[in-house]
Amino acid sequence: MPQNDRHPTSSSRPGAQQGRVSRIADSESSPAAVAHKIGREIVAGTYPPDALLPVEAAMLERYGVSRTSLREAYSKLAAKGLISARPKVGTSVRSRIYWNMLDAEVLSWHLQTLPPTAIAADLYALRRMIEPGAAELAAIEHAPEDIRDIDAALDQMRAGASIEQDLIEADLQFHLAVLKATQNPFISAFSALIHAAMLSTFQLSWRGAEVIKDKRLDQHADVANAIRSGDAIGARKRMEELLDDSLEDVSGAAAQQDRR
Repeated sequence: MPQNDRHPTSSSRPGAQQGRVSRIADSESSPAAVAHKIGREIVAGTYPPDALLPVEAAMLERYGVSRTSLREAYSKLAAKGLISARPKVGTSVRSRIYWNMLDAEVLSWHLQTLPPTAIAADLYALRRMIEPGAAELAAIEHAPEDIRDIDAALDQMRAGASIEQDLIEADLQFHLAVLKATQNPFISAFSALIHAAMLSTFQLSWRGAEVIKDKRLDQHADVANAIRSGDAIGARKRMEELLDDSLEDVSGAAAQQDRR
């Protein structure tokens, strides 16, 4: 049969192509997608805190969405603390103190729109409030399987020390295992909420610690040994030292980036 007499495949039929375009358009105009676009712009400062958002007609034209999609997107953003609506006034961006910074999407928008160094210090301050205490509690409350998880993560860190992404992932698993070892579900929940943010700062910290990588690995081992031996005060102190040194590594990596 001649080539041009063949029936078009489903991938080449105009109807199929139009269907794909339609599905892409639908996904980009969904309430979740619209909330994502506006949320990122709020975090980036396009719509600063305490400022009124443009009127509804302008937002509909800007994002090319339906009134229903826009209003549902506003509901999502309001639930995250980013915006509020007042009768006869309009919809405004709330002060940052009201933003749910532990919401996975809000964190994601920060990481997508701001350089990691812009939030690293704040994130480390939060980690320093939680993780040393978690290490102390883990030394008291850990189960045998928790020690196995911590040791497995430490072994993976050593094995993947020469491959940045493997090292970062193993480092994350180490810290999550320590949080889990507290046997406290509220502390464990902290790990899931800032997973993406921790990965981002871990990348900077290990780049900054490149020349002293062995020392950082030994510090992780010191935390693990203190937890294993039930040395609660030692576990807290070792974790404090590790976090403080890691923040210095982040600052050093950031300074190197600025000089490039």
